[in-house]
Amino acid sequence: MLKKLQKKQISIIAGAALFAFSAGAMVSAPEIGKSLGQWLNLNKGQPEELSKVTNVKSDVFPLISQSPAERAAKLEELTQKSRSPDRERARYLLASDYIDTKQAQKALELLTGLDRSYPALAPYILLKQAQAQDLLGEDGKASDLRQQVLKQYPKEAAAVRAIYLIGQPKLHDTAIAQFPSHPLTWEIIRKRLSENPNQPQLRLILAKYAYNQPGIVGVLDQLVQQPNLKPEDWDVIGTAYWENNQFLKAANAYAKAPKTARNLYRTGRGLQVGGKNREQAIANYNQLLQQFPDARETGTGLLRLAEMARTSKDALPYLNQVTAKFPEQASQALVRKAQIFQALKDQKSAQAAWQELITKYAKSDEAAEYRWKNALEKAKVRDYTSAWKWAQPIVINNPNSILAPRAGFWMGKWATNLGKEQEAKSSYEYVISQFPYSYYAWRSANLIGLNVGNFDNVRQLNPEVIPYQRPIPPAGSATFQELYLLGQDRDAWLQWETEYLNKQQPTIAEQFTEGLIRLARGEYLSGINLISKLEDRETPEEQAEYQAFSKQITYWQARYPFPYLREIEKWSSERQLNPLLVTALMRQESRFESKIKSVAGATGLMQVMPDTAKWIASKIPLDIKTIDLVNPNDNVMLGTWYLDHTHEQYGNNSMLAIASYNAGPGNVARWLRTLPKEDPDDFVEAIPFNETRDYVRQVFGNYWNYLRLYNPEISNIVAKYSAQQPKLPGNGD
Repeated sequence: MLKKLQKKQISIIAGAALFAFSAGAMVSAPEIGKSLGQWLNLNKGQPEELSKVTNVKSDVFPLISQSPAERAAKLEELTQKSRSPDRERARYLLASDYIDTKQAQKALELLTGLDRSYPALAPYILLKQAQAQDLLGEDGKASDLRQQVLKQYPKEAAAVRAIYLIGQPKLHDTAIAQFPSHPLTWEIIRKRLSENPNQPQLRLILAKYAYNQPGIVGVLDQLVQQPNLKPEDWDVIGTAYWENNQFLKAANAYAKAPKTARNLYRTGRGLQVGGKNREQAIANYNQLLQQFPDARETGTGLLRLAEMARTSKDALPYLNQVTAKFPEQASQALVRKAQIFQALKDQKSAQAAWQELITKYAKSDEAAEYRWKNALEKAKVRDYTSAWKWAQPIVINNPNSILAPRAGFWMGKWATNLGKEQEAKSSYEYVISQFPYSYYAWRSANLIGLNVGNFDNVRQLNPEVIPYQRPIPPAGSATFQELYLLGQDRDAWLQWETEYLNKQQPTIAEQFTEGLIRLARGEYLSGINLISKLEDRETPEEQAEYQAFSKQITYWQARYPFPYLREIEKWSSERQLNPLLVTALMRQESRFESKIKSVAGATGLMQVMPDTAKWIASKIPLDIKTIDLVNPNDNVMLGTWYLDHTHEQYGNNSMLAIASYNAGPGNVARWLRTLPKEDPDDFVEAIPFNETRDYVRQVFGNYWNYLRLYNPEISNIVAKYSAQQPKLPGNGD
């Protein structure tokens, strides 16, 4: 239930760090409660209550969020039970904790014989034993154990760790030949390159398998200076540059690679984005058109040629080719054609293009945008019936569009303006049911009277939250999955990187798993980006798979994280702030990257400016010299003080406080004088800064998602609305 803040300590959850994405940009996930079996099989069914959801039936896995000292007694108890998967897991985890605290003998007692009863982790158990022997000064025994790993498990990823630690050059050759995707192999290669830089084949291995690692651009820059590189080598180099946003360098590499549709397009695009060799970029696009007339890249290439045309009229032939032959890109071409005709004062042709867009390509994002533009224009002159009619097809035809929940919500507002309260209620219920991830679902829930908080009282709420538990990764070996679920994140990463060979064209399960492991390693920004980009899959088969996948609560919890719990608990309680609101703002500000710094100098989790930090320090007071904005505790301490301060400025109105956090009090003061204040939704929509308007919606959308995913009361309410499948009213008459 939602309770007002008490003086007692706030308990959020003890969970792993997973991450969030902008509200309003996702595909619907009405079924938010699933058991493990349903999650793995991606079955459809009625939602379950959040409080009943369990991912893995284990007494060990929930303990990984605790410190070694906190979980020691429970693990010890589990090791004394009869043989079971949990007993073996408890032995492994407790032994790992003992090794970390230099209690080697205790660790060995738990590990002895464990490799036979816990085969999934057998080579890692031997490596743990070797670590313990190292701590005891038994170098010979440690070496023998590592040699045992090489003898018994030569094809397992764990063998590379044994090779790395043994340190023999011939074994290093084996690692390079057999395990090129293992991160410790990359370390071996880097060491060799530091001793002898003139080894292009080693650099090519890094370009192919470690292109997303720090320092790779420098490796590539030296590699391209090598003579006698083959076309397939240039393909690897171009892809590595492209993945690191080095587009001009990628273009130069792709120009020497095999002439595939992708490579020709990327050559032209790299030259275009790089602002160099305009004519050469056009030549590459034309070569693409000639050699691969039916490729999907050719449709995009024609759009690029239209962008680069000397005049608007020159662009039209390219756009006509797109609409005639490439239906996936036709909607983009029609928008551009309509805009060109409007600029040429040819309203008849422009209207024909718009009409073709909304009839022939009604399900495109461009059709949704055009309809929404017209809906807003009608609403602005208070023609709410016409606004409704323009908006309704967006909700029906474009359910995956960022505009769909927004259109559904405003249909409800316009129905209210027309005095049609039942139609308004139906619209709000439809938004909650079909777009539960969105900011507008929160606003809809508020307007129909659900206990979800509003702009005026959300700061005081103290939501109950169900603890988070890591899901079983949908890809990877049983060994990797066990390591991940046991919180052995470095070993899990080493294992996964060795297995994950399909990085350029990963399956949905592989990409989600890659996101999970990055989040577990604290790489929140890249992890959430990978997970969020799953919705961008283009083929009908992948979209269908994503739609099923996105109905699982574990997917959504992987987008909405709870890192830095202790700091959030502590300072939210101190400032009397809703901890979920603090978490939502933190997600928006920094993507939970504690060391991130903006171009303006805002630093850390809550993006505190150094001058603001000095001012806050003088108010608290404390010595600014003792403050480190990169330190999570210091940053959250200052950020929550300022968030409390902005709330005090605006009578605890969280919408104004959040807007001020982004745009500053001067701008908010001006908006309060000039913008409509009767309806908070009108005020938000009228904020003149696009960044701040989106920021407000995203922060509260994040708050709502934390609430619906982790609070049992709200989770169950949303599930019931999804099960009922309310219908959207037919029209606004």
